[in-house]
Amino acid sequence: MLRLDRISAGYGRAQVLRDLSLEVQPGEILCLLGRNGAGKSTVMRAIMGLVPLMSGAVWLGDERLSALPAHQVPRAGVGYVPQGRRLFTDLSVAQNLEIGLMARQSGPEVREEVLTRFPRLRERLGQKAQTLSGGEQQMLAMARALCLRPQVLLLDEPTEGLQPSMIAAIRDVIVGLREAGVAVLLVEQRVDAVLDLADRVAFLENGTGGTVMTADDLRANRSLVDRYVGV
Repeated sequence: MLRLDRISAGYGRAQVLRDLSLEVQPGEILCLLGRNGAGKSTVMRAIMGLVPLMSGAVWLGDERLSALPAHQVPRAGVGYVPQGRRLFTDLSVAQNLEIGLMARQSGPEVREEVLTRFPRLRERLGQKAQTLSGGEQQMLAMARALCLRPQVLLLDEPTEGLQPSMIAAIRDVIVGLREAGVAVLLVEQRVDAVLDLADRVAFLENGTGGTVMTADDLRANRSLVDRYVGV
């Protein structure tokens, strides 16, 4: 289980998160919703150790992730797909995957499992990442994260700017990860897409945690979307 225990974080003197607590269970998709600037991406970066905590702690099971240097957080079992993907664009698809495999010394069986989830990438192993379509690049970013064999996967706007067929393919992979017992923390602005995918939804407002509810309850009470997201 991923647990954020009253974390506060920011950039220099600018505090973004304030006493935020969240939990994501194994085999659960939790979606983080909030307006632009609410601090959603900062939550992801704080979990990964890329933004230092001012207070509080981040836990994965009994391991205190926030006590680790940032480069060790992926090795602990946390995969991260940031907004913008951040691939090694001059390297091939196969080389990007190899970098993911190296982080936790994953073997060829993990590579094969990842390519089974993303068959389109198998057809493009020799291509440079920069030559892929936007949807294929997103698939590669997710595939590289899955090479870590993560217990937790953080996805920041994974369907942004993608065509419907690619969105559907990525959604299928996310659902498959839930079935495999992976805890998924998802930032997504497309509320209707979230309601079809998430188990629970957590709202974030000005860096502070708001209501946490099931997706079914949110479907029955859409007024919270107007309050926290403004759409």
